[in-house]
Amino acid sequence: MNAQGGVRDEAAGPSGGPVRWREAMEAALYGPGGFYVRPGGPGPAGHFRTSVHASPLYAGAVARLLERVDAALGHPERLDLVDMGAGRGELLAGVLAALPEATAARVVPYAVERAAAPEGLDPRIRWAQAPPEGSTGLLFANEWLDNVPLDIAEDGRYVLVSPDGTQTPGGPLDPADRAWLERWWPGGEREGRAEIGRPRDEAWAAAVATLERGLAVAVDYAHTRGGRPPYGTLTGFRGGREVAPVPDGGCDVTAHVALDSCAGPGAALLTQRAALTALGVSGGRPPLALATTDPAGYVRALASAGEAAELTARGGLGDFGWLLQPVGIPGGILG
Repeated sequence: MNAQGGVRDEAAGPSGGPVRWREAMEAALYGPGGFYVRPGGPGPAGHFRTSVHASPLYAGAVARLLERVDAALGHPERLDLVDMGAGRGELLAGVLAALPEATAARVVPYAVERAAAPEGLDPRIRWAQAPPEGSTGLLFANEWLDNVPLDIAEDGRYVLVSPDGTQTPGGPLDPADRAWLERWWPGGEREGRAEIGRPRDEAWAAAVATLERGLAVAVDYAHTRGGRPPYGTLTGFRGGREVAPVPDGGCDVTAHVALDSCAGPGAALLTQRAALTALGVSGGRPPLALATTDPAGYVRALASAGEAAELTARGGLGDFGWLLQPVGIPGGILG
């Protein structure tokens, strides 16, 4: 996953000593042997469940979104599809399979990922360390921004962390980080614990800037200015379980995203439930009569409805935030 680098705190010790969280996350996730770049293993899907892994309905919805973007662009000869933080390329493969053949023939898919390309990757997918410049189409970032490293503040100072997870107070906040907290995390620059989302804003702005025309979409665990969690959201995941966020490379280290601070002019924020509903994903049960006329079809429709319900569930995946940023096309892609 293509993330931003970290900055060592003035109070940081020698190698292996405490550093600011942003540097610790960078090393733990993307450094040598880091969680996301180590060779082999199951990849992110082996440690946590995302919408991509929950159901092929998700890839189908992204395919329909790409078709809407294609129409807004006037059906260009080349249609780029850029997947930020592509994991093992599962979403791209699913979208290509769901698209009409004529549309898929014009799509140039890019997987943006720091880890090496997996074996058996669809040969149409271009594996890259960074998004292509000047693309036209859809840039989609599913659970990418939550892994862009960021600093943690507590009582107006940076929090330092050691590889074993021990946390200690660091130096005072830099002016840019204090200003970000003043604007986007009320009170976080003075007291309590807060997550400084400025690196996510910068990473998202850089990704959007690679689009010449089209739509950029970020999907993630999110919160907005009026409801920032008082103690933050920093946590870890390993083997399908939530664990302490220890930056030793043995687990994912993640924090929810202040999507409202990432949003640029003309952007729209909505829930995954609203976005997927607008893209035709429904958790409604199939008519019972189908069980009599087509029992196998009824079972398939029932399973699909269950998957749709999981993707759109309140209190679950349906609460994910979607940020839609149009570039050179009208807004309102989802109505």
